[in-house]
Amino acid sequence: MADHPPPDTKRGHGTQRGGKSGKVADFRYKRPSRPDGKRSDRRKASPRDSAIAPPSNSVTPPHGGPPLRRQAYAALDLGTNNCRLLIARPSGENFTVIDAFSRVVRLGEGLAVSGKLSDEAMERTLAALHVCAEKLRRRNVRLARSVATEACRRAANGPAFIERVRRETGIMLDIISAQEEARLAVLGCHILLEDGAGPAIIFDIGGGSTELVLVEPADRVPRIVDWLSVPWGVVSLTDTVHGSDESEETRLDRYVAMRRTVGRSFAEFAERIREHTHSPEPIRLLGTSGTVTTLASLHLELPQYDRRAVDGLIVPSQSMRDISRRLSRMSAPDRKRLPCIGDDRANLVIAGCAILESILDIWPSQQLGVADRGIREGILRSLIAADAEGERSRAALQRMREQDV
Repeated sequence: MADHPPPDTKRGHGTQRGGKSGKVADFRYKRPSRPDGKRSDRRKASPRDSAIAPPSNSVTPPHGGPPLRRQAYAALDLGTNNCRLLIARPSGENFTVIDAFSRVVRLGEGLAVSGKLSDEAMERTLAALHVCAEKLRRRNVRLARSVATEACRRAANGPAFIERVRRETGIMLDIISAQEEARLAVLGCHILLEDGAGPAIIFDIGGGSTELVLVEPADRVPRIVDWLSVPWGVVSLTDTVHGSDESEETRLDRYVAMRRTVGRSFAEFAERIREHTHSPEPIRLLGTSGTVTTLASLHLELPQYDRRAVDGLIVPSQSMRDISRRLSRMSAPDRKRLPCIGDDRANLVIAGCAILESILDIWPSQQLGVADRGIREGILRSLIAADAEGERSRAALQRMREQDV
């Protein structure tokens, strides 16, 4: 695996390797506000604090430009486990989601063993993408970007599948690098970082890979100092590290093996960032993934998943460790009966717990921020900002032409 510089600086190193339907989400992404105009304090979670109203998220286009048109913008993220779509319209300095779709497709199922996308996985994924294509046709979408991540990066037949998607659905998927995946995740959720001057890690536990990004405060978007992507997500780690579910002892053996596997992959990065863990300012941690949102739901003891209660939540790291270890001892049938886990996540959540604990090992933040947003929101923010910049350039060119007349 080759080394690459972080997305926005030459310092540090990185690594590149080349269900159910969603509901319409009628909410705004905007920055929490207070009467004095300052950013509001985030509320910390308590075990039964299930009625927490989350801070909404700002995705601010550049200031001073012409008003953005009312057409919609779309972002599609095809991951190893899920296919997700957001369609949104600008709303002042924010955007409002007008349509959304999410389905578990398990595109990377069996990939760790075969090195290829299976016929069954591709058929499931195509069915979901046909739904996305229909939504894109129905909405007045001005700009769209569709990306594919680790499963398509790793699979020998990934490019062929991308071409088949284009032929059958009209969706042109871009297989992005791990570097771009990390950048988009930061762009999509960084505003949920706790206020502070200290360094922070933003991480994304996916289906086929995990990205960790070390950032420092900057004017509007945190400056990326260092980053890492490893080929361990909830699907790839589950498929690679085998074990028995027969007893608590065998389940714990498998969990320890998962932790050991991930820990080895994190070792070099952990050494590089060690000095930052001794910052005089408190270090911060923000996670965007199904793992952290699921564990946050268990922490709140929610009867069912509620994005409004989870997105923007801050949870004690020790609580997340305790939940992870409790889940690692439970049998699969017992996990399925827990609210917010169910059949889809019952097996995969253990790998997610192992990855999360390994992150806490190398970045011992006392608290963990939870984000139910990431790559798609980063894409939308990029599209809206680029369109605003284009509008400014066109307006400036028009003014120059008028002056020459």
